[in-house]
Amino acid sequence: MPVTRIAAAAAHFGRDLEFDLARIRKIITDAGAAGVGLLVLPDAALGGYLADLRHPDPAALPPALKRDDPVIAQVIAMAGSMVVCVGYCEADGDDRYNAAVCVNGDGVLGRHRKVHLPAAEVTVYRPGDTFAAFDTPVGRIGMLIDYDKTFPESARTLALDGAQIVATLSAWPASITNQAPKLSQDRQSRLFDLYDCARAAENQIVVVSSNQTGAMGGMRFLGQSKVVGPAGNVLARTWAKAGLAVAELDVAAEIAAARRVLHHLDERRPESYLDRRP
Repeated sequence: MPVTRIAAAAAHFGRDLEFDLARIRKIITDAGAAGVGLLVLPDAALGGYLADLRHPDPAALPPALKRDDPVIAQVIAMAGSMVVCVGYCEADGDDRYNAAVCVNGDGVLGRHRKVHLPAAEVTVYRPGDTFAAFDTPVGRIGMLIDYDKTFPESARTLALDGAQIVATLSAWPASITNQAPKLSQDRQSRLFDLYDCARAAENQIVVVSSNQTGAMGGMRFLGQSKVVGPAGNVLARTWAKAGLAVAELDVAAEIAAARRVLHHLDERRPESYLDRRP
């Protein structure tokens, strides 16, 4: 696979879908000008995230979009030759899912429904039930949403399914129970970075981590979008500001180099990992 320019976006998105689409168009245009082949937008980039993670208001939920919604078709049209991952609220009958879709100008390349639902998300969304990688023009990709990346099994399942790149789409806020005076001192800020680097290093893959910025309701989103190499090294990042973290790399070559001596996936001992809880 040739050298690819990969970008993780940090930006704020809300309930106004026309505004969100205009912002996505601008980000795709900027990424295209930078020669980006893969762009990962945040979770809930279409319609915004929940305004209250502890007590969501049923009258103020994100707009729910069907899989074939014209809004998603607009993102497909914008993408052109670029591979773009974007998060949204997915409607399936009366059920809602926190979902992500990966597209280019040819259509949908892959989908994911968030499996791990924190706090009161369970009152709004149903959980997904699978992790699966899929092929794209820039390599084999898997997607995680927000809290999914807290669990090592999530990224590991994607890596075992051949994912070279894991896109983690987030609307990850600062701590809502133990607020710090500065985002750099925030517990959730530290964990957000830790999970990105750990998931990349333990699986020897590339992690592309996007996140929202700004505020919604009582939550402050962290930003900190980044591209992480297969040694767990941060190749590019936005810190707390909106923008694009762009890194140029030969994904296959970087992974091969990381696995030259120690190949974590081949050296696992699954028979020793039984869950022995009663």
